[in-house]
Amino acid sequence: MSNDVDVTDDGTGGGSGKVVLVTGASSGIGALSVRALARAGHRVYAGMRRTATRNAAAVADLTRYAAEHRVEAHAVELDVTSQESVDAAVDRILAEHGRLDVVVHNAGHMVLGAAEAFTTAQLADLYDVNVLGTQRVNRAVLPTLRAQGSGLLLWIGSSSTRGGCPPFLGPYFAAKAAMDALAVSYAAEVLPFGIDTAIVVPGAFTSGTHHFAHAGAPADTDRAAAYDRRHRPSADELSERLAALVPAGADVAEVAEAVARLVAMEHGTRPLRTHVDPSRDGSEVVSAVADRVRADFFRRIGLEELLTAGSSL
Repeated sequence: MSNDVDVTDDGTGGGSGKVVLVTGASSGIGALSVRALARAGHRVYAGMRRTATRNAAAVADLTRYAAEHRVEAHAVELDVTSQESVDAAVDRILAEHGRLDVVVHNAGHMVLGAAEAFTTAQLADLYDVNVLGTQRVNRAVLPTLRAQGSGLLLWIGSSSTRGGCPPFLGPYFAAKAAMDALAVSYAAEVLPFGIDTAIVVPGAFTSGTHHFAHAGAPADTDRAAAYDRRHRPSADELSERLAALVPAGADVAEVAEAVARLVAMEHGTRPLRTHVDPSRDGSEVVSAVADRVRADFFRRIGLEELLTAGSSL
C-alpha cells in the first residue's frame, strides 16, 4: 500500500495542503501520521510534551525527517492535560498560518492489569489524557474552525470500544469508549459549522506503537498479584495472545495512511468510521450496527441533516 496521497487545494488553506495538528505525536501512530500527512503536502504540527527534555530526541528526528524529505513538519510543545499548554500550541499555529484545518486527536495512554488493582486516582489520570485532553483541544480549536466554516476533527479510537474486549485492559477500554461517545456527539453538533468528524479505529497492533511496552501498571500490587495467581493467561501474557492474532506483515503504518486519506477527502464525503484492524476482533461489525441504529433514530426525530456521510448505512 502506497504512503503517497494526492492532495489538492480545497479552499481551506493556502498552497496545496492543509494546516494540521496531531496530538501525542512523539511516537507510534501519532508520529507515523505526522510523516504521512507531511509527505502528502500538508503543513503538520506534531504536538508532544517535554520537547526540550524527554522528547528532545523525537523532536530532532522529526526535524531531520522534514529536512531530508523537504516537507513541512514541526514539533510543538503540547500537553493535553494542561489547557494553558494546549492554548499556547494552538496560538502558535494560528500566529504562523492564520488558520487551522485539521485536528488529529491521537494523544492517549494505555494501562495493563486487573481493573480492581488500579486506584481511582490512576483512572482519573487515564481519563484526563484520553478523554479530557480531547475536550481541552476542542475548546482551543473550535472557535477558529467555526469561524472558518470548515475543518475536520479526526479521532484515533480503538477497536476495544466495541470489539472482543479481553480482560486486564478495562480502564483503557473504558476511557477509549468515553472518547468514542464524545466524538459521536461532537459529530452532530459541529456539522452545521462545516466541520467534519472522522473516527479511525485501529485494532490491537502490538508492535510499532509502544502501547504495550509503555503501558501503565496498577498501583495496588497486592490486588494485582491476587488476579495473576488465579488467571491464565496473566495480564503479562495477554500481549502475546493478542500478537498471535495479527497476521504477518500487518503494519501499524496503515493507520497513518488511513488518516492521510481521510484528510485528503472533500468535506461531506468522509465516513464516520474507518477500521484498520488486521486482528478482526469484531469491532467493525458491532460499530456498523450501532451507527445504523443511531442514524435511524436521528431520522425518526427529524435530525437526519446532522448525520455524517458514513452514518447513512
